[in-house]
Amino acid sequence: MSLSRREFFNRTAGAGLGIALIGSFESLFTAPNALGAPAKVPGYGPLVNDPNGKLALPEGFSYKIVTQAGVTKLDSGEPSPGTHDGTGAFERPGGGTTLVLNHEIRGTSPNNVPHADGLVYDPSANGGCTIVDVDKDGNLVNETVGIAGTSTNCAGGITPWGTWLTCEETEDKVGQNGSTKPHGYVFEVHPFDRAANQNPQPIKCLGRYPHEACCVDPKSGEIYLTEDAKGPFGLLYKWTPPAGYKAAPGVLKTLDATAGALEAMRATDKSGNYVDDLSRVTEVGTTLKTEWIAVPDRDAATVSTRKQSFAKPVTRGQKLEGAWWGDHGAYIVASFGRTADGSAVAHDGQLWFVDPSKQTMELRLRFGINPNYGQDGAFDGPDNITVSPWGGVIMAEDGEGVQHLIGVNDKGEAYQIARNQIDENEFTGPVFSPDKRTLFANAQTPGIMYAITGPWQPNPKF
Repeated sequence: MSLSRREFFNRTAGAGLGIALIGSFESLFTAPNALGAPAKVPGYGPLVNDPNGKLALPEGFSYKIVTQAGVTKLDSGEPSPGTHDGTGAFERPGGGTTLVLNHEIRGTSPNNVPHADGLVYDPSANGGCTIVDVDKDGNLVNETVGIAGTSTNCAGGITPWGTWLTCEETEDKVGQNGSTKPHGYVFEVHPFDRAANQNPQPIKCLGRYPHEACCVDPKSGEIYLTEDAKGPFGLLYKWTPPAGYKAAPGVLKTLDATAGALEAMRATDKSGNYVDDLSRVTEVGTTLKTEWIAVPDRDAATVSTRKQSFAKPVTRGQKLEGAWWGDHGAYIVASFGRTADGSAVAHDGQLWFVDPSKQTMELRLRFGINPNYGQDGAFDGPDNITVSPWGGVIMAEDGEGVQHLIGVNDKGEAYQIARNQIDENEFTGPVFSPDKRTLFANAQTPGIMYAITGPWQPNPKF
């Protein structure tokens, strides 16, 4: 059996999300006895083409369209906004799920987030979030505006106190691209309390830079934040709450702009050598020691945070993207690395696990370079991530060519869950309903939220 598009790694003594990496799915499907008899490979089986040309899923799975840009309607009667991205899911009172959906709109789009009264940060910006209610079967009940007048709302993170942190992936200052207010902040959106979302204010203590995603340690209140940037590459940040901080909805935006400590990660190897670039780590199971270095000016008044002079050199990564809390730590995604862009070593994706108790980060998964991006079956460019209630994680592919929703079981074996049949645009925002029945995910373009159901199970094999 050929594994030309994926490298196998032997599993070591790592715990949790393991460190084996499965190879070409085309090879696995066409060589059923390659792994021994009886043949069993990870996943729910080959993807079945959708006669409607939208979403290919394994046999036994189905989908519903929840929202679609320009097609479904907000409660105000306006069309649903587009450019779907990061998504958080919450248990809806009375049953079903309430989702907070980011719209990564910078500038204008055919389907902007409407400027609902009292919910606008910057009248010149057209991004934001909508709040989507669905019933227990994944049918749309209603969609409303949660926040508007923000820019490039990429990903974010769920808080332990039941709200959504939406992240702006920009660092526009007043006057740049027509902005009347500075951007590059995190905002809090309450999924149920509309009054709490009035007069949106940035959480300035979390810094101003091209935010991608964040996740919250429910024990310490620390927040881990990724930065998707270049010139130089972005950083992994951690915010530590100030003394006396008590987490609750709306508290973060009331804190002083310098409250708590915002720090950037510095990693060293087992010999104590500084690691400047996460792409240098190529062996799955490698563990780095982490320390955190204060950001000199978190509001980046004159110099972007990643370009500032730190007390010690900090560690960078190309395309630091998804973040999600689970298994008592933070899962962090590096989407890809390219030597032509400045990465030390090329790769098509890394999944890291940051362990706060040990002050370490471990490489849990690595995709080698995919030599045939147009062919189905191989993965590259993981982006958004969620920890699955069925075990392992789900990642949204934002790579070259064919795009998938990727499952990774707790042995570290990757498998396909869905394929975008509309075009080669990215998946975003995978997240399960609180009752574990439905996986919500988006096709960023043309802007569709799907509700996917089927025979979910731990560590599926077929």
